[in-house]
Amino acid sequence: MSVSLHQVPRARLYEQILAQLREYVAEAGLTTGDRLPSERYLAEQLGVSRASIKQAIVVLEVQGLVEIRHGGGTFLRQDSLTMEPISTLVERRRRLPDVLDAREALETKAAELAALRRTADDLTALEAALETMRTDVAEGGLGEDGDRRFHAAVTTAAHSELIAEFMHEISEQVAESRHESLQQPDRPARSLAQHERIAAAVREQDSQSAVTAMREHIATVSRVRLLSWNPEQQ
Repeated sequence: MSVSLHQVPRARLYEQILAQLREYVAEAGLTTGDRLPSERYLAEQLGVSRASIKQAIVVLEVQGLVEIRHGGGTFLRQDSLTMEPISTLVERRRRLPDVLDAREALETKAAELAALRRTADDLTALEAALETMRTDVAEGGLGEDGDRRFHAAVTTAAHSELIAEFMHEISEQVAESRHESLQQPDRPARSLAQHERIAAAVREQDSQSAVTAMREHIATVSRVRLLSWNPEQQ
Protein backbone atom coordinates (compact mmCIF):
# COMPACT_ATOMS: atom_id res chain seq x y z
CA MET A 1 0.00 0.00 0.00
CA SER A 2 1.30 3.39 -0.96
CA VAL A 3 1.11 6.05 1.77
CA SER A 4 1.66 9.67 0.92
CA LEU A 5 3.72 11.81 3.23
CA HIS A 6 3.74 15.57 3.19
CA GLN A 7 6.29 18.00 4.47
CA VAL A 8 5.55 19.31 7.92
CA PRO A 9 5.28 23.09 7.74
CA ARG A 10 8.11 24.81 9.58
CA ALA A 11 6.98 27.41 12.08
CA ARG A 12 8.24 30.87 11.29
CA LEU A 13 10.73 32.14 13.84
CA TYR A 14 8.52 35.07 14.82
CA GLU A 15 5.70 32.63 15.62
CA GLN A 16 7.98 30.86 18.09
CA ILE A 17 8.91 34.22 19.60
CA LEU A 18 5.22 35.11 19.95
CA ALA A 19 4.59 31.92 21.91
CA GLN A 20 7.44 32.82 24.28
CA LEU A 21 6.16 36.38 24.71
CA ARG A 22 2.65 35.13 25.47
CA GLU A 23 4.03 32.88 28.22
CA TYR A 24 6.26 35.66 29.56
CA VAL A 25 3.36 38.12 29.90
CA ALA A 26 1.22 35.53 31.68
CA GLU A 27 3.96 34.38 34.06
CA ALA A 28 5.15 37.91 34.84
CA GLY A 29 1.59 39.03 35.55
CA LEU A 30 1.78 41.97 33.16
CA THR A 31 -1.44 43.87 32.49
CA THR A 32 -2.74 46.69 30.29
CA GLY A 33 -0.32 49.63 30.23
CA ASP A 34 2.73 47.62 31.30
CA ARG A 35 5.88 47.81 29.22
CA LEU A 36 7.43 44.82 27.52
CA PRO A 37 11.19 44.31 27.82
CA SER A 38 13.30 46.09 25.21
CA GLU A 39 13.93 44.50 21.81
CA ARG A 40 17.63 44.27 22.64
CA TYR A 41 16.95 42.43 25.90
CA LEU A 42 14.48 40.03 24.26
CA ALA A 43 16.89 39.30 21.41
CA GLU A 44 19.68 38.50 23.87
CA GLN A 45 17.49 36.32 26.08
CA LEU A 46 15.94 34.37 23.20
CA GLY A 47 19.10 34.12 21.12
CA VAL A 48 17.56 35.64 18.01
CA SER A 49 18.10 38.78 15.95
CA ARG A 50 16.41 42.07 16.77
CA ALA A 51 14.83 41.91 13.31
CA SER A 52 12.98 38.74 14.35
CA ILE A 53 11.86 40.42 17.57
CA LYS A 54 10.61 43.41 15.57
CA GLN A 55 8.58 41.11 13.30
CA ALA A 56 6.93 39.47 16.32
CA ILE A 57 6.14 42.88 17.84
CA VAL A 58 4.59 44.00 14.55
CA VAL A 59 2.23 41.00 14.65
CA LEU A 60 1.17 42.02 18.16
CA GLU A 61 0.68 45.62 17.03
CA VAL A 62 -1.36 44.54 14.00
CA GLN A 63 -3.72 42.67 16.30
CA GLY A 64 -4.11 45.64 18.64
CA LEU A 65 -2.43 43.85 21.53
CA VAL A 66 0.42 46.31 22.01
CA GLU A 67 1.18 49.96 21.33
CA ILE A 68 4.60 50.97 20.08
CA ARG A 69 5.65 54.37 21.39
CA HIS A 70 8.62 55.49 19.38
CA GLY A 71 11.46 56.19 21.76
CA GLY A 72 9.38 54.90 24.65
CA GLY A 73 9.02 51.16 24.11
CA THR A 74 6.22 48.67 23.61
CA PHE A 75 3.22 48.67 25.95
CA LEU A 76 0.38 46.21 26.45
CA ARG A 77 -3.07 47.32 25.30
CA GLN A 78 -4.73 44.25 26.83
CA ASP A 79 -4.13 42.03 29.84
CA SER A 80 -2.84 39.11 27.80
CA LEU A 81 -1.31 38.28 24.42
CA THR A 82 -4.11 36.02 23.28
CA MET A 83 -3.79 36.14 19.50
CA GLU A 84 -5.60 35.12 16.38
CA PRO A 85 -3.99 32.26 14.45
CA ILE A 86 -1.40 33.62 12.04
CA SER A 87 -3.29 31.93 9.18
CA THR A 88 -6.38 34.02 10.00
CA LEU A 89 -4.30 37.19 10.04
CA VAL A 90 -2.69 36.32 6.70
CA GLU A 91 -6.09 35.67 5.10
CA ARG A 92 -7.45 38.99 6.38
CA ARG A 93 -4.42 40.80 4.98
CA ARG A 94 -4.98 39.09 1.62
CA ARG A 95 -8.60 40.20 1.21
CA LEU A 96 -8.44 43.65 2.82
CA PRO A 97 -7.33 45.57 -0.33
CA ASP A 98 -10.30 44.21 -2.29
CA VAL A 99 -12.68 45.14 0.52
CA LEU A 100 -11.29 48.68 0.60
CA ASP A 101 -11.63 49.02 -3.19
CA ALA A 102 -15.28 47.93 -2.95
CA ARG A 103 -15.94 50.34 -0.09
CA GLU A 104 -14.51 53.27 -2.01
CA ALA A 105 -16.58 52.50 -5.10
CA LEU A 106 -19.85 51.88 -3.28
CA GLU A 107 -19.66 54.29 -0.36
CA THR A 108 -18.50 57.34 -2.30
CA LYS A 109 -21.47 56.87 -4.63
CA ALA A 110 -23.76 56.31 -1.65
CA ALA A 111 -22.52 59.56 -0.09
CA GLU A 112 -23.15 61.43 -3.33
CA LEU A 113 -26.70 60.08 -3.64
CA ALA A 114 -27.37 60.63 0.07
CA ALA A 115 -26.58 64.34 -0.34
CA LEU A 116 -29.07 64.54 -3.21
CA ARG A 117 -31.84 62.33 -1.80
CA ARG A 118 -31.69 62.50 2.00
CA THR A 119 -34.87 63.05 3.95
CA ALA A 120 -35.44 64.52 7.39
CA ASP A 121 -35.59 60.99 8.81
CA ASP A 122 -32.26 60.19 7.17
CA LEU A 123 -30.63 63.21 8.81
CA THR A 124 -32.04 62.15 12.17
CA ALA A 125 -30.50 58.69 11.74
CA LEU A 126 -27.12 60.18 10.78
CA GLU A 127 -27.11 62.45 13.83
CA ALA A 128 -28.11 59.59 16.15
CA ALA A 129 -25.23 57.48 14.81
CA LEU A 130 -22.80 60.37 15.27
CA GLU A 131 -23.98 60.90 18.84
CA THR A 132 -23.43 57.21 19.60
CA MET A 133 -19.91 57.44 18.22
CA ARG A 134 -19.16 60.71 20.04
CA THR A 135 -20.19 59.22 23.38
CA ASP A 136 -18.18 56.03 22.89
CA VAL A 137 -15.03 57.82 21.72
CA ALA A 138 -15.28 60.33 24.59
CA GLU A 139 -15.34 57.38 27.00
CA GLY A 140 -12.22 55.86 25.45
CA GLY A 141 -13.95 53.37 23.16
CA LEU A 142 -13.36 52.70 19.48
CA GLY A 143 -16.75 53.97 18.37
CA GLU A 144 -17.44 50.87 16.29
CA ASP A 145 -21.20 50.71 16.81
CA GLY A 146 -21.67 54.37 15.96
CA ASP A 147 -19.40 53.95 12.94
CA ARG A 148 -21.45 50.98 11.73
CA ARG A 149 -24.73 52.85 12.24
CA PHE A 150 -23.39 55.94 10.46
CA HIS A 151 -22.37 54.10 7.30
CA ALA A 152 -25.65 52.19 7.33
CA ALA A 153 -27.50 55.52 7.58
CA VAL A 154 -25.58 56.94 4.61
CA THR A 155 -26.45 53.85 2.58
CA THR A 156 -30.13 54.17 3.54
CA ALA A 157 -30.12 57.87 2.69
CA ALA A 158 -28.85 57.07 -0.82
CA HIS A 159 -32.21 55.36 -1.50
CA SER A 160 -30.61 52.90 -3.91
CA GLU A 161 -31.78 49.31 -3.52
CA LEU A 162 -28.84 47.93 -5.48
CA ILE A 163 -26.17 49.77 -3.47
CA ALA A 164 -27.91 48.64 -0.28
CA GLU A 165 -27.82 45.03 -1.55
CA PHE A 166 -24.13 45.23 -2.40
CA MET A 167 -23.30 46.74 0.98
CA HIS A 168 -25.27 44.01 2.73
CA GLU A 169 -23.34 41.34 0.80
CA ILE A 170 -19.98 42.64 2.05
CA SER A 171 -21.14 43.72 5.52
CA GLU A 172 -18.92 41.20 7.35
CA GLN A 173 -15.81 42.26 5.44
CA VAL A 174 -16.67 45.93 5.98
CA ALA A 175 -16.97 45.29 9.73
CA GLU A 176 -13.56 43.63 9.63
CA SER A 177 -11.98 46.63 7.87
CA ARG A 178 -13.71 48.98 10.34
CA HIS A 179 -12.25 47.18 13.35
CA GLU A 180 -8.82 47.04 11.71
CA SER A 181 -8.88 50.79 11.19
CA LEU A 182 -10.37 51.90 14.49
CA GLN A 183 -7.82 50.00 16.56
CA GLN A 184 -5.01 52.12 15.10
CA PRO A 185 -3.65 54.60 17.67
CA ASP A 186 -5.65 57.87 17.76
CA ARG A 187 -7.86 56.66 14.89
CA PRO A 188 -11.31 56.80 16.60
CA ALA A 189 -11.22 60.58 17.13
CA ARG A 190 -9.97 61.15 13.59
CA SER A 191 -12.66 58.88 12.18
CA LEU A 192 -15.34 60.73 14.13
CA ALA A 193 -14.18 64.06 12.70
CA GLN A 194 -14.34 62.62 9.18
CA HIS A 195 -17.85 61.32 9.79
CA GLU A 196 -18.85 64.79 10.95
CA ARG A 197 -17.62 66.23 7.64
CA ILE A 198 -19.52 63.64 5.62
CA ALA A 199 -22.69 64.34 7.58
CA ALA A 200 -22.30 68.09 7.09
CA ALA A 201 -22.01 67.67 3.32
CA VAL A 202 -25.07 65.40 3.23
CA ARG A 203 -27.01 67.84 5.41
CA GLU A 204 -26.10 70.74 3.11
CA GLN A 205 -26.91 68.66 0.01
CA ASP A 206 -23.38 69.25 -1.30
CA SER A 207 -22.87 66.06 -3.27
CA GLN A 208 -19.31 66.83 -4.41
CA SER A 209 -18.14 67.59 -0.88
CA ALA A 210 -19.83 64.39 0.31
CA VAL A 211 -17.89 62.37 -2.27
CA THR A 212 -14.62 64.06 -1.33
CA ALA A 213 -15.19 63.60 2.40
CA MET A 214 -16.12 59.93 2.02
CA ARG A 215 -13.15 59.24 -0.26
CA GLU A 216 -10.78 60.85 2.26
CA HIS A 217 -12.34 58.75 5.00
CA ILE A 218 -11.91 55.46 3.11
CA ALA A 219 -8.30 56.46 2.33
CA THR A 220 -7.73 56.83 6.07
CA VAL A 221 -9.39 53.46 6.75
CA SER A 222 -6.92 51.90 4.30
CA ARG A 223 -3.89 53.12 6.25
CA VAL A 224 -3.53 50.22 8.65
CA ARG A 225 -0.47 48.45 10.03
CA LEU A 226 -1.72 45.11 8.71
CA LEU A 227 -1.05 46.07 5.10
CA SER A 228 2.59 46.96 5.82
CA TRP A 229 3.23 43.58 7.47
CA ASN A 230 5.02 40.87 5.49
CA PRO A 231 3.92 37.50 6.91
CA GLU A 232 6.67 35.64 5.03
CA GLN A 233 9.46 37.57 6.68
CA GLN A 234 11.34 35.53 9.28
